[in-house]
Amino acid sequence: MAAIKHISSTQNPEIRQLEHWNRKSRDRIRDGRFVLEGLRELQLALKGGYRPEKLYFCPEIVSEQQLREVPGLGQYPLVSLSPEVYRHLAYRGKTEGVIGLVPTRSHDLATLVFRRESPLVLVAEAPEKPGNIGALLRTADAAGLDAVLIADLQGDLYNPNVIRSSVGCLFTVPVGVGSSQEVLAFLRHRGMQVLAASLGGAVRYDRADYTGPTALVVGTEADGLTRLWQEEADARVEIPMAGAIDSMNVSVAAAILIFEAMRQRGFGP
Repeated sequence: MAAIKHISSTQNPEIRQLEHWNRKSRDRIRDGRFVLEGLRELQLALKGGYRPEKLYFCPEIVSEQQLREVPGLGQYPLVSLSPEVYRHLAYRGKTEGVIGLVPTRSHDLATLVFRRESPLVLVAEAPEKPGNIGALLRTADAAGLDAVLIADLQGDLYNPNVIRSSVGCLFTVPVGVGSSQEVLAFLRHRGMQVLAASLGGAVRYDRADYTGPTALVVGTEADGLTRLWQEEADARVEIPMAGAIDSMNVSVAAAILIFEAMRQRGFGP
């Protein structure tokens, strides 16, 4: 499919609308659209079932022919951009010359389907930093988790920093979003053990049993988990620390718990 038009002005209404979707969470949520930059990320999104409405590319970086040769991309409308417009629109410093306008998806808990009879999921309560959400998704992908559940989401899943820090794993990991009460009810309905990361009064993390259907719950770095999760959990698990501080980055803590669970399940060579 040939390019349907060429845009050479940064003041073009279409470019200005893309800027709003790229930079303003309110507009993304209201319109159900997000801007996705990078060939690898677009390929992962396609694999995850996302379907771009339109692709914008800079011919000086990537040609129409090159895009047509990428499996799955050639069927979407193409708009060429001048180098000035592309640099203006691109979010990342290093880029591959292509940007997609993509509809968001529903992350309703009821749509989640686990691939294993004994699922392992990660629950993140009120993660406040896009970089942490992205890092959690990247770890979840590496471990092949059944899902990541975000309780009381504080921002927007389609924030460019979430996508960038997850290196596209937002599209490869099943993600469910709901309130803490909704997520807890979902886990109980699925008969899952709930293990909450905590400090004090908790079992050492490598002495817990993760082999049954399990949800690992982590909280914010500043405050940890709220009372709801600490009281409703089947057990609290603790990662021993020998330094002066009493907490670590939430994505690091989650990775330790996840890969201990995977070790117990026979993950690895």
